[in-house]
Amino acid sequence: MEKFEFFNRFNAAVLVVRDDKSVAFKNNVFKRYFNDFTTLKSFSHKLNYEICALNSGDVQTINPISQSLASPEDFSSHVSYQSKNNEYLFFDMNTTHRNNYHIIVFTDVTDKVGSRNLAEENKDLNKRNKLLESENRSLQKIKQLAQSQAMKLLLLNKTSNLIRSTINTSEILKSTLNELGTMFNTFKSYYASKAEKGYEITVSSIKKDTGVIITFDAETEKKLKAKQIGYNYCLKEYNGAKAFPERVQRIVVPIYHKEDLLGVLVLLTRQTRKLSDELEILDGISSQLGNALLQSSLYEKNERMVKELTKTLEELRDTQLKLINSEKMASLGQLVAGIAHEINTPLASIKSNNEIAVKLLKRLKDTDTAEILTEINSIDREAITRINKIVTGLRKFVRLDEAELQDADINKEIDLTLDLIRHETKNKISVIKQYGDIPLVKCYPNMLNQVFMNILVNACQSIKGQGEIIISTEYCSRNLIVRIKDNGCGIDDINKIFFAGYTTKGVGVGTGLGLAISKKIIEKHNGKISVKSEVGKGSEFTITIPG
Repeated sequence: MEKFEFFNRFNAAVLVVRDDKSVAFKNNVFKRYFNDFTTLKSFSHKLNYEICALNSGDVQTINPISQSLASPEDFSSHVSYQSKNNEYLFFDMNTTHRNNYHIIVFTDVTDKVGSRNLAEENKDLNKRNKLLESENRSLQKIKQLAQSQAMKLLLLNKTSNLIRSTINTSEILKSTLNELGTMFNTFKSYYASKAEKGYEITVSSIKKDTGVIITFDAETEKKLKAKQIGYNYCLKEYNGAKAFPERVQRIVVPIYHKEDLLGVLVLLTRQTRKLSDELEILDGISSQLGNALLQSSLYEKNERMVKELTKTLEELRDTQLKLINSEKMASLGQLVAGIAHEINTPLASIKSNNEIAVKLLKRLKDTDTAEILTEINSIDREAITRINKIVTGLRKFVRLDEAELQDADINKEIDLTLDLIRHETKNKISVIKQYGDIPLVKCYPNMLNQVFMNILVNACQSIKGQGEIIISTEYCSRNLIVRIKDNGCGIDDINKIFFAGYTTKGVGVGTGLGLAISKKIIEKHNGKISVKSEVGKGSEFTITIPG
């Protein structure tokens, strides 16, 4: 507002607020200091009394802006402000009330506050310095002991963390041996698990030693049975080993779980030193390592069992699907054979009668009647041909006698399937064929027909009202590719459609086996089946079979 422009001449920050707490004016200095200003409310939250002696939970009472606007008289206070960079600025805040406006002036006193704080800090530092000088001499002795103990505890904690960080037995042992190797400056270290006769080296800093069976002298064995760490100077690391050119220190740490000896850690070093605190660390590591190795062993055993059970379950599912499909096709074959026989017998009579009728019609003198009966007879003959075609199609579809691989024209096989599901598409669905010029493919035709039927029937059932199905075939890079696309309702959970038992058709309508069996049939042909779907727009199945 122009009437407040003269505040831009001030060296201090000025904020003008109306009675309704809306901001009327901010001078240039205010904008520079508080460039992150958004609203008066957010600004107030960043502004605090430098020293607040009030004991109040009321935010409005302890907020400088709120208190200055609420004050009936002019208001002054020392305040601090936390900027967006988390820096603190200090101000003398003075509020003057004029008519319907509150003029708040912020004078920067950050440097003064800083100097005052530094002076106070120097006094405190001088006092503390004298105390520290007197304490430092006594702490030096403690420090030397503490450093030594801290390094050992650090190693123990680090080793413990390494042990807890994984459940892999080999990784646990390697990490432990590496840390202990650093601590004792070893030239060789290994873990040997308890075997029937002695110990078998399973993890070693020298790979060629893995798998070697070792035994120790009677004195060392006695300590191991007593759960004690064995350490001595020796020329041989175990019975029967080659002698060292010089005497070395050998440390043998037993690893127990309760009363069961799991194995031993062996450390070899050329350093000669007494073991005191190190024994306590080794005891701690030994205890943790025993628990970790047992848990790791149980986990690995459980993991192996899970893999074996998963594999067995998959095999059982495959077998179940094969049995269901085999039983289904066998039942279908018997049914089709029975139906074909039952149909063919009366059909032969109808066909014979039709042929006799043709001959008799030629003798009729009434031409009008003869013409009508000839037309009826022609329709009957087409019906007989249609029934013959359906029966033949059913026989070809089942083909129980064709269990071997054979060359087949997939375009014709799809046509055969379409003939059998004509009742699903008639007067409802337009079938668009985009067949490519494809060679004969070695396959099990009856099985592939089953796949085509499953997909096509599902496509028909997904279309509500009128719709279309597009079937395309092509031969590319020595692969037969068949695509069946519909504009039906689509699939909600596309990740489950090939699982046995999963169906979207409701209880008592679908078994959930059709697509699961189809997937197994395509895999039997070393092929792949995939699906893309969008709810409300339709689905597209793609079958790829090596040619």
